[in-house]
Amino acid sequence: MAAISINVSTLKPLGDRVFVKVSESEEKTAGGILLPDSAKEKPQIGEVVAVGEGKRNDDGSRSAIDVKVGDKVLYSKYAGTDIKLSGDDYVLLSEKDILATVA
Repeated sequence: MAAISINVSTLKPLGDRVFVKVSESEEKTAGGILLPDSAKEKPQIGEVVAVGEGKRNDDGSRSAIDVKVGDKVLYSKYAGTDIKLSGDDYVLLSEKDILATVA
């Protein structure tokens, strides 16, 4: 079996999927208490790294995706597939799992 080298620049999501780099979780609380790894929550904010071509409609055309590469987005807590590449955390989401863009 041949080894496949995957990196972020070669990954292209299909359909209405969006590839997001997960933001780092908070290291300490607002009161200054340091959090151990087991107490940290999974972040729900990330930066869009790649987008698919859009969902295919019944007539064969594609509907455009509302986000673009570089947008910061808020996504559902348990959505998508978690992926780890080169030590960084990513999530592959369907466009419907994105709740909002963050300014």
